[in-house]
Amino acid sequence: MVITAPYGEWRSPLTAASVAAGSHAPDSARFVGDEVWWAEPVTAERRVGLFRRTQTGVEAVLAAPWNVRSAVHEYGGGAWTAVGSRVVFSHLADGRLHLLNAAGDEPVPLTRQEDGVAFGGLVPAGEAVLAVREQRTGGGPQDVARDLVLVPLDGSGDVVSVVAGSRFLAQPRISPDGSRIAWIAWDHPNMPWDGTELRVGELVDGRVASWRTLLGGPTESVLQPEWLPDGRLAVISDRTGWWNLYRLDPSAEGEPEALLPAERETGGPLWVLGTRWYLPLPDGRILLTSTFGADDQVLLDPARGTTVVLRHDRSDTSWEDVRDGRVLVIDQSASDPVSLWSLDPDTGAAALVRSGVDDLPLEQFPAAELMEIDGVHAVVYRPRNPGFQAPEGSLPPFVAFVHGGPTGRAGVRTNPAYAYYTSRGIGVVDVDHGGSTGYGRAYRERLRGQWGVVDVQDVVTVVRGLAERGIADGARLAIEGGSAGGWTVLSALTRTDAFSAGVSRYGVADAVAIATDTHDFEAHYTDGLIGPYPEAAERYRERAPINHVDGLSVPVLLLQGLEDRVVPPSQSRRFRDALAARRIPHALIEYPGEGHGFRGRDALVSSREAALSFYGQVFGFTPPDIPVLELER
Repeated sequence: MVITAPYGEWRSPLTAASVAAGSHAPDSARFVGDEVWWAEPVTAERRVGLFRRTQTGVEAVLAAPWNVRSAVHEYGGGAWTAVGSRVVFSHLADGRLHLLNAAGDEPVPLTRQEDGVAFGGLVPAGEAVLAVREQRTGGGPQDVARDLVLVPLDGSGDVVSVVAGSRFLAQPRISPDGSRIAWIAWDHPNMPWDGTELRVGELVDGRVASWRTLLGGPTESVLQPEWLPDGRLAVISDRTGWWNLYRLDPSAEGEPEALLPAERETGGPLWVLGTRWYLPLPDGRILLTSTFGADDQVLLDPARGTTVVLRHDRSDTSWEDVRDGRVLVIDQSASDPVSLWSLDPDTGAAALVRSGVDDLPLEQFPAAELMEIDGVHAVVYRPRNPGFQAPEGSLPPFVAFVHGGPTGRAGVRTNPAYAYYTSRGIGVVDVDHGGSTGYGRAYRERLRGQWGVVDVQDVVTVVRGLAERGIADGARLAIEGGSAGGWTVLSALTRTDAFSAGVSRYGVADAVAIATDTHDFEAHYTDGLIGPYPEAAERYRERAPINHVDGLSVPVLLLQGLEDRVVPPSQSRRFRDALAARRIPHALIEYPGEGHGFRGRDALVSSREAALSFYGQVFGFTPPDIPVLELER
């Protein structure tokens, strides 16, 4: 029997606790011997663990307190790798690399205990691993030095510095004959999606004796070099305005050869180390991601010049490993949560290894609809609950989600956080505003110098377009986002009248603090988003939402981790104080032990329930079985 009830008051089996407990997206995978291993978050223990698939099911490899995470670039990535049947991983608590010889063994440290040292982007290299090493050189957030290093597996504790020469280094690859190394390098003020260089060096006794730049520069983003079986290099470049895959001979002069030229993207923002947008196969073929809004997973045969699309409409594709005709890939889609698959590249058949969702009713999850509204890309998730319907003629409230970055992408997803809303009768739209990736460099650079302007205009364009199309109730629109998305939330609330409420998760309220006191990776990010500081100080002042609270009249919920080093708690507190001074309904919830992005179960449950109660109070419905959030004035 289908029950008729107002939007927002539908009963859902998706509780905040079940969403937190049942969500554990795998984020990296390797063949370890004959087994498949992967990393995934253990929410109840606020750590990332290693797991393996056995004949009897899923088995945890590393128990608490082991935390397989890297602190390089603050966002980490590439925190573990396999060397044959052994595993090397970074333990977040001590920053050291450890060797696990076999499941059930006690990990053995490979690097010495040193304060302020972290390793990430691990790559196997014979009887060693290559890594990006980050070393604190002083007390300031930007007192950092980095190099590429070789760490032997012999337990000596020795670390060999292979090469430095730039502020940032990433994605090192040693040639099959061991004579050369390729890597990506860039310097401030660029971010890796602005301009990077492909460098190739000659190795002598494990160190780079000399190197040269083959591709790239301040206005060309190159990514992920990989050595091909014939000794040539594959690499991604956006030299045409689109991240495409190229091939070149590192010993010869001349332009690189485009392997699959298209106005689609094979590549993305290098926020974390370890992501692979393509994977060379031993027989010379290449698996790659081709993106425009959603991902196509493509098999390219460069020798024959042929392509086959194996899977359509995926998102967040990361090619992980290949062994004996099987390929490990992590992705998601409108019907599959983030999952690890074993893919047959000849047929495209994919066998599920690990789903990122356990025991959650997928029939409650919404369908994803790609839309373009007046030139702005978005993904729409309408309310869905098989047991409920709304009164005839009514329209649902909608929450516009703004992704972080702001250089990021929405993608089509089976997202438990979205289903938590949609199964209760609240629509969700994920907006790819100007500045988002997946649509070419020109769309990405619409935000250049315009952060707080174009992103706000685009989100407003989308929600008003949904109201005009009869999809959303135009009087009940909210906006929600974290980090850079929180900046857009606060900017939209203080500069427009499109929204009735907003939720900012560790959002930026004043970009001056980001420009002057953030971690090194993003130390000059706002140079491109707003302008160089202090030269553009007046523009920073004018854009900051904290300086425009007088234009705000709707309730705001602020959610903040107290250990956040990217957007410190002072930002949310200043905004809270400004709201209180104007007697605007608000709440600030602070979470001890949480950083930039909530990981612990308590924070995940509390923040989700608080947001739902908040929307109910603003939009005039009472969500069943949800604690009431007390709003202050």
